[in-house]
Amino acid sequence: MNLPEFCIRRPIAAVMFNLALAVIGIVGLSRLPVRELPDIDPPVVSVTTIYPGANAELVEADVTEPMEQEINNISGIKILRSESREQVSAITVEFDLNRNVDVGAQDVRDRISRVRDKLPDDIKEPVVAKQDADAQEVMWVALSSPSRSTLELSNLAERQIKDRLQILPGVGGVNFGGEKRPSMRIWLDTTKMSSRQITAADIRKLLDRENVELPSGKIEGQNRSLSILARGRMDQPEQYADLIVREDAGSPIRLRDVATIEIGPEVEDTIARFSGEPAVGLGVVKQSDANAVDVARAVRRELEKIKPTLPSDIRIDIPYDSSLYVEAAIEEVGFTLGLSFVLVVLLIYFFLHNVRATLIPSSAIPLSILATFGLIYFLNYSINILTLLALVLAIGIVVDDAIVVLENIMRHIEEGMSPFEASILSMKEITGAVLAITASLIVVFLPIAFQSGTTGILFREFAITLAGAVAISAFVALTLSPALGANFLRPKSDKNTAFSRWVERGFHRLSASYAASLGFALRSPRLLLGLGAGTLALTILLYRVIPQEFLPDEDKGTIIAVIVTPEGSTPESTDRYLRQAEKIASEYPEVQSFFSAIALSRGAPGQANLGIMFIRLKKDRDRTALQLARPGARGSMFTRMISEIQGAVVIPFLPKAVGRGFGESFQLILQSSNLALLEKTAKQMRDEIADAGFLSQPRTNFNYEKPQLSLKIDRDRAANLGVSVRDISEALQILLGGLDISRFNYEGKQYDVIAQLKRTDRLVPDELQSIYVRTQSGQLVPIRNLVTTSEQGSVNSIFHFLRQRSASVTGQPQGVTLGQAIEKTQEIARRILPPEVTLEFDGEARELVSGRGEAWQIIFLALLIVYMALAAQFESLVHPFTIMIALPMAVFGALLLIFSLGFINQLAVIPQYVPPGTLPAPLAWLFGVMPEIPS
Repeated sequence: MNLPEFCIRRPIAAVMFNLALAVIGIVGLSRLPVRELPDIDPPVVSVTTIYPGANAELVEADVTEPMEQEINNISGIKILRSESREQVSAITVEFDLNRNVDVGAQDVRDRISRVRDKLPDDIKEPVVAKQDADAQEVMWVALSSPSRSTLELSNLAERQIKDRLQILPGVGGVNFGGEKRPSMRIWLDTTKMSSRQITAADIRKLLDRENVELPSGKIEGQNRSLSILARGRMDQPEQYADLIVREDAGSPIRLRDVATIEIGPEVEDTIARFSGEPAVGLGVVKQSDANAVDVARAVRRELEKIKPTLPSDIRIDIPYDSSLYVEAAIEEVGFTLGLSFVLVVLLIYFFLHNVRATLIPSSAIPLSILATFGLIYFLNYSINILTLLALVLAIGIVVDDAIVVLENIMRHIEEGMSPFEASILSMKEITGAVLAITASLIVVFLPIAFQSGTTGILFREFAITLAGAVAISAFVALTLSPALGANFLRPKSDKNTAFSRWVERGFHRLSASYAASLGFALRSPRLLLGLGAGTLALTILLYRVIPQEFLPDEDKGTIIAVIVTPEGSTPESTDRYLRQAEKIASEYPEVQSFFSAIALSRGAPGQANLGIMFIRLKKDRDRTALQLARPGARGSMFTRMISEIQGAVVIPFLPKAVGRGFGESFQLILQSSNLALLEKTAKQMRDEIADAGFLSQPRTNFNYEKPQLSLKIDRDRAANLGVSVRDISEALQILLGGLDISRFNYEGKQYDVIAQLKRTDRLVPDELQSIYVRTQSGQLVPIRNLVTTSEQGSVNSIFHFLRQRSASVTGQPQGVTLGQAIEKTQEIARRILPPEVTLEFDGEARELVSGRGEAWQIIFLALLIVYMALAAQFESLVHPFTIMIALPMAVFGALLLIFSLGFINQLAVIPQYVPPGTLPAPLAWLFGVMPEIPS
């Protein structure tokens, strides 16, 4: 007794088998994580190091290069990239996809500890995090108040919000926008200092000597023990002001005599606003292996707990939340899944015009789908757009086996057999056919899972889910469907409804037309072969003509605007442009709110010439995010911004599901050890691309336009006076760079004590005349007498890609697709690129270039496997071709639809040609084999 016959004779057991699968699926569904796409985030570890006062070249030589050299020895690194800019070294280590991010992070920490002794003493400890150094925040939280200063808001945000969000599962970090972190600011006055014979070194020694708290031991008596606490650390500005720097003729000179001491912001460059009002922003970054939706949900729950503990005048808003789009998209695909089920059931009834018969194959759909959720759970997959799309496609496939079973049972019932006898005989006839059809479908989908890279990860869950649903549907068709057919169907009845008679007449007319068409085709083989060859040629032509890109831009309800001002711009200068952008955004009725920030902090000092806006759109709006963000489009917000904001570059972005940070889809990387040649080539590539016009606002991240005052020390003269180079450098570092000399306690936390000149005393190069150092004889000499100055351009940032110095040319494709932009760029590169400079692509462009050929390899592999499966089943090397001849027609139909609707051929969708391109094979197999089965 085989399985179908067992189930026919024991229908309750058959029902229980299938219900057990459904229950497992329901339990798995309740525990499945939800995300937009499969987990495509590579294992990424970042190392961020702050070197106060250092320029980009010094950061590269003293910090980035030694750490990169050591980190590069770790196995399993896919891409190593870094940025060295003023005061900051940011290294990003991207590991191979199969690398455990926790192990990778530990390896990086071990390597950093080995090289720590070679790094400068004045750096802050390197911070190793399981996230990209340029990671995109999954959400922004804005904290505002009508009555509190930004310093108070920052202190409140750090103490009552940041720490609680930081420890939530999956949170990799919390970045600040507009943070005014408290610090003890000692604003030195060089005029008063020089008149009292005091130097910056004297101030540093004073604080090192006086602001210290060391363990003081304990007193142990016969009956009790007392621990000793010598309170040497100072916490109040008045305590610092009373410190005696030196004595002059018996009169003490206190710190207040040469400085103003206050608790003020550690960083002066940051500015943030929420819908035009001063605010502090907290950007939540997920760990590289975390689920963005789960992280956002956890943050929202925690914020609801935090709100009652805050003062009543504090307002919390969420101007940007990437998870809202994900949840809406999943809900929409879920609705499509339900709608597909209803349509399939109605279609089955239309053809069978029998309620009992309709219920049998219809029951296979929910059982197969629910059981597939259990499979998804055990495979550690997630509910995402692609797995749900696989189930939408599966609805039309999983019912096939049950229909085949049902149709054969009903055929025997129509011939006069009882439902029980018809079911037994039918399953003996078609069990092999059902298994063969299932095997053919599964081998069609599985090759998609072999694709590597981001595209492979994207569609692996799609392919396995679809193959799993098909396999489960075969089990349902071989167990539940015959059991229901034997016990649920009725013997043949002569009663026909008007509807059934109308449908039958339609079928007869359709059959007659098909027979006539088939006869004509058989009489005209040359014409048919010619049409087939023409279709194949048109398929190839359409594929070449249809533009390509990796993934399309999507309306996620948020637009991101980046405002870049010239190098060397102050925060106040950048803010003037940012306010212009805010004014334009506020005039659009589609805008719900916006959050703006300058010098956005990602665990390190931000850039004063960089402003960013997160523009949240209303749900009900006339124009989409794509219409508002696309430069040149009618009614585009950014058409206005670009034309009206003169003197700054305005760049629109739409949040990406794939890619690094907020980067544009087109990213070209040029590499060379020669910085001058690299700059020249990058600018030449940028200009050529700009002239060609296929990128919107192309720009390079490498230039020597950052203003720099170069000081050349007269070593001989300094040596004669007994002044060392270190004395000069230390004075400049403290007074102009703002050195963290010590620490103080403020409301239970430790913050920096920073000595520096006021900004008003650091406006022009002539201020060097007022900075003094002490000679060997004890006299003061102005630094200006020991150096020669020259103003020149310097590099703003130095980038490394795969350990080589690099420059990028970036932009958004304009009037072309990403694939066309890549081809045009490669043509320009072949014409102008010198042999010392190499070219790479990054981001979406890199995925598109690397994945083009592989996608079609997967399709050819699928076709080969289908051929092998059919050849094995038919024991023929020729007959499979008679079945697979339909495949070019199917792909042609898919491409023709894409072309006629004006869509773009996306690399990430090319693997989906496999299912429609090979689904005719099982159908043709069924037509070819079914007549032979009875014999």
